[in-house]
Amino acid sequence: MTTNLKGSCLCGAVRYELSAEPRAVTHCHCSMCRKHHGAAFATHGSVRRSEHSFTQGRDVLRSFRSSEHVTRTFCSLCGSPLLWHVAGKYDDWLAVPIGTLDTPFVPGEQRHIHVASRAPWFEITDAWPQRPDDWAAG
Repeated sequence: MTTNLKGSCLCGAVRYELSAEPRAVTHCHCSMCRKHHGAAFATHGSVRRSEHSFTQGRDVLRSFRSSEHVTRTFCSLCGSPLLWHVAGKYDDWLAVPIGTLDTPFVPGEQRHIHVASRAPWFEITDAWPQRPDDWAAG
């Protein structure tokens, strides 16, 4: 069964499709994700590169290398974050901000990561697992 989820940026200039549901849905509380999203945390789901395609607006996409291994891609017109990826070990995977999906999607299992650096004004009150650092640690 092929899933066809659609997403876009705030201004609609960039559109994308996913051929599979995002996996490993995480709420990242690191300071970079907070700054990139302007919120207490960023919620991403992982898809393989082959499961993601931009269908409109490639010409307005811009990328920013936020750390040694992480590159973030966003719309240059409205600033919406559209994906990020880690070079090296996870090079075949992309992290898609769940908030940019236009197709309704309710993730199953979720987790909070980098909670050791969460915003001091935000309290996590759900029952999803919490990791002080990255989800892959421990």
